[in-house]
Amino acid sequence: MANIDVGNAGDLQSQIEEVEALSSIYGDEWCVIDEAARIFCIKITDDIDYPKLKACLQIILPHDYPSAAPPVYQINAAWLRGPDRKTLSNSLEELYVENTGESILYLWVEKVREFLLEKSQSTDTVEQPEVRNMATEEEEVADDVEMPDYRNLKLNKENVHLFENHSSDEELPPIKLGGTITERRSTFQPHLAPVVTPRQVRMVLDKLFENKKIASATHNIYAYRIYCEEKQSFLQDCEDDGETAAGGRLLHLLQDEASKAGGKNKKSKSKKTK
Repeated sequence: MANIDVGNAGDLQSQIEEVEALSSIYGDEWCVIDEAARIFCIKITDDIDYPKLKACLQIILPHDYPSAAPPVYQINAAWLRGPDRKTLSNSLEELYVENTGESILYLWVEKVREFLLEKSQSTDTVEQPEVRNMATEEEEVADDVEMPDYRNLKLNKENVHLFENHSSDEELPPIKLGGTITERRSTFQPHLAPVVTPRQVRMVLDKLFENKKIASATHNIYAYRIYCEEKQSFLQDCEDDGETAAGGRLLHLLQDEASKAGGKNKKSKSKKTK
């Protein structure tokens, strides 16, 4: 905590108390990504025992939250697109406006859970693997997934670039196809793409889900890590899609490979100095 440059001690204390409360309430669902940079995430499901839909709410707490600025957030869910994403984002923004200056994260988490529950109970909602198959011949899938408009919310400009929509200047990263692996009657098809923003993660997923075989797969598992130069930290997340801990293992693999690469670089530098 001592390394955080915070101008408002009251805001910092409010953040500490709010994070402690959320950690106590949600347990393992609450995850600290980077405490110094105030980056957190929480896995939210429509039902604790029998989840049908789930989402990850990733949050950055600006230095002047909650007194003057809202949290910067991103909702990660492969099935959440277009109108649904806009509806949920608008609901979160309305909650913030109604509670300006107060701690808002608990209300946000429960609003997302309420939205998931309503969605799963809707007669139009089917099992999650089918929900992901959005690119049917009859449907027109929106290429541009709308993100919240922060212009009216006094957002801290230092952080907004991490999650805002960069559709005008971002391109779909190249996607590499790996060889299939078959084990115990299960076939695995890997894909790899270099991403530098959360939006590019969505772009890659959207592109992959245009393939009906991928969209209707039993489990679509992914993980990503993005290094934020200004924050000197990583934004990272993963998706299990019903395969227990699979996304977490994939994320751990990315972390492990990055660590190995860093070790090799250090060895190579030490050799040069001898």
